[in-house]
Amino acid sequence: MSNDLSANTQLWNEDLAPTSDAQRTWRWYHFAALWVGMVMCIPAYTLSASLIEGGMSGYQAVLTVFLANAIVLLPMLLIGHAGTKYGIPYAVLARASFGTTGARIPALMRAIVACGWYGIQTWFGGSMIYTLLGVMMGAEIGGAKIAGLGINGMQLLCFLAFWAIQFYYIVHGMESIRKLETWTAPLKILICFVLLGWVYNKAGGFGPLLEQPSQFVEGGKKAGQFWSTFWPSLTAMVGFWATLALNIPDFTRFAKTQRDQIIGQSVGLPVPMGLLAALAVIVTSATVVLYGKAIWDPVDLASRMTGIAVLIALIVLLVDTVSVNLAANLVGPAYDFSALAPKHITYRAGGYITAGIALVMMPWKILESTEGYIFTWLIGYSALLGPIAGILIIDYYFIRKTELDVTDLYRDDGVYSYGNGWNVAAIVAFVLGVAPNIPGFLNAAFPASFPDVGAVFKTLYTYAWFVGITISALVYGVMMKGKALPTLSTVARA
Repeated sequence: MSNDLSANTQLWNEDLAPTSDAQRTWRWYHFAALWVGMVMCIPAYTLSASLIEGGMSGYQAVLTVFLANAIVLLPMLLIGHAGTKYGIPYAVLARASFGTTGARIPALMRAIVACGWYGIQTWFGGSMIYTLLGVMMGAEIGGAKIAGLGINGMQLLCFLAFWAIQFYYIVHGMESIRKLETWTAPLKILICFVLLGWVYNKAGGFGPLLEQPSQFVEGGKKAGQFWSTFWPSLTAMVGFWATLALNIPDFTRFAKTQRDQIIGQSVGLPVPMGLLAALAVIVTSATVVLYGKAIWDPVDLASRMTGIAVLIALIVLLVDTVSVNLAANLVGPAYDFSALAPKHITYRAGGYITAGIALVMMPWKILESTEGYIFTWLIGYSALLGPIAGILIIDYYFIRKTELDVTDLYRDDGVYSYGNGWNVAAIVAFVLGVAPNIPGFLNAAFPASFPDVGAVFKTLYTYAWFVGITISALVYGVMMKGKALPTLSTVARA
């Protein structure tokens, strides 16, 4: 195939080409390890904090996280099927529905969101280095904050240092990331049990948070308000992995069989995510006994340990953050940027672009408040990515019945060129899927500038991902109904 299409450098390069049999080395346990590795991360650990701060009990928070990940698993498996069957990445799969040129829009949407996440995780990694240095020196370091940045000089240097550490894996590609995830996943599980044992022994139990009722019970601070908190929280939790739900073909294209990707993802995502939320609640509950207040930040908690424990804890957290950031937030945008200009941008160059954008996004600004984290960041980008997922699923399963002409995905004069490379139906469906959520987003992100947004739009925004995926799926299905779609399965694997 590469010999036939390599001349079309506007749509093809070696990184975007379908995977060969030799490249299909991922078994179910590799996918399970990948997900365990990605789930066991600091942002996922702190999700329970945002829910409990919103009024939920520990049990309600854990169940909400589990349910959200069970929901997002479905589009993961559906979209991942195409990656395994045809060996193509997300950016190429999007050409079937959006067109060979139009596919750059969903690729860019996914890439920009991932750059933000890459920066957030890099900030967490830099914070660990900063904390470790402070503990080793026995005093707070860094001095006054830099004007305009809001962080001090040492925080900036530690952020840049962790950013630089990750470059090794950008240079060495996907196989180095697979090996890192496979080796670190068991270590993370072991550390979780060690942490549970540590807090149980230190606190003489698991603390008071486990017995604390939600604030929604009768007589509580937020009595009768459970559902108004639950739905936006569920949407935000779905949004947490909405990025991976789109670009999961970037990983499943390396699967040995469909069975491997289905079992691996089903084992690796919902249950470990729920268990991590439970771990966070239990450990934080014990910190109330140990330190007199709830400590949700694992970096802060690690800094309070003594002796060799603090060093071990922070090194583990550093390894954890590197493995998560590379798998969840580098692979996808690297392919996406490559798809924007295959002739000039390789997978590796796409990784460099991702790392560069992550620098200038100042991720610590996104994390300044729980409200900004959930209602602006998580729900906001889920409003963008939900419609894309709806279009991809309807196109692949209902319009094309899982049959693609792979050769034409790399041709600008094939069946996926539509009108000058754009499928109007996909663009219209995407715009209509996003549009209802824009007023709510503006109100959440800039309340002072958009204070008069109607209650209907605010309510719609709390269901952003669900609203977007439903509208776009319906609109795309109606607009594509009855169209002649000649497809030939040319490079397909069961």
